[in-house]
Amino acid sequence: MDIDLLLDNLRNPALLFFFLGILAVRFKSDLSIPANSSKFISLYLLFAIGFKGGQELAHSDLGAEIFYSLFFGIILALLVPLYTFFILKRKLGVANAGAIAAAYGSVSAVTFVTTVSFLDIRHLEFGGHMVAVMALMEAPSIIIGVLLMAWFDKESVEKPSFSNLLRHSVTNGSVFLIMGSLAIGFIASEEQAQGIKPFTTDIFKGFLAVFLLDMGITTGRRLASFMQNGWFSFVFAVIVPLVNGCTVALCSGMITESIGNRLLFAILAASASYIAVPAAMKIAAPQANPALYIPMALAITFPVNITIGIPLYMMLIT
Repeated sequence: MDIDLLLDNLRNPALLFFFLGILAVRFKSDLSIPANSSKFISLYLLFAIGFKGGQELAHSDLGAEIFYSLFFGIILALLVPLYTFFILKRKLGVANAGAIAAAYGSVSAVTFVTTVSFLDIRHLEFGGHMVAVMALMEAPSIIIGVLLMAWFDKESVEKPSFSNLLRHSVTNGSVFLIMGSLAIGFIASEEQAQGIKPFTTDIFKGFLAVFLLDMGITTGRRLASFMQNGWFSFVFAVIVPLVNGCTVALCSGMITESIGNRLLFAILAASASYIAVPAAMKIAAPQANPALYIPMALAITFPVNITIGIPLYMMLIT
């Protein structure tokens, strides 16, 4: 791995604020971000990345690469929960395995946004259609996770109808906002879009830093209780995402030659959802333990990806 690239990534202000949040919990500081402010910032980040992606998509040629990319993203969202479920089932049970598999087949919008910021710093371009790829990867993994739970543990899992499950996945707030923002960015004229550019672009990195500070505080609070579940879930949360990311970093060259797009594909394959999937699992699998699958995605996989993962995937791509 390029040590200079790793050190440069670790000096990213947004990432340093994430570590500051963890330290605040460690030193028992009363530092906190109000819940309403945190929710607003998360909505803003989804809105901004969706709108900018729509603008980029409007300026792109809707060729074969875009359709291949969308198809590739959906295939990843189906395959990852399928194979991870069987790794997890023997150790953690069917319900927990299904919920965790769905989380790791789905994506983390915050990890995606952090990677976009990394690409911007290094002046590397990426296609606006990658935002659509991210949004489309949410629902399939949730559906696969619930179907696997229903298949292997028919007595204990309530089986929601396919239509209700699909509707819940698509209308989940984060998915709905980013898809809607993508559509608006695609439709809006370039001249009109310039009017809100200071809001969608200029202050983006500042909001990202504050949001990662909040993520650091949340991670610090959950980390101690998570470690009580043993080493298996910890090792899984580190190794499996890196394997997924490295594999996709290498094979994504068959889909696109863009370095930026390939890095985003790798991070989408490596990341895990701690927003959309937990919301869906409350309905689909209430017996699954959220104290297990949320800290795995947020407290372990998220920091591993933004510290080690991004430079590692970048090295493999280049």
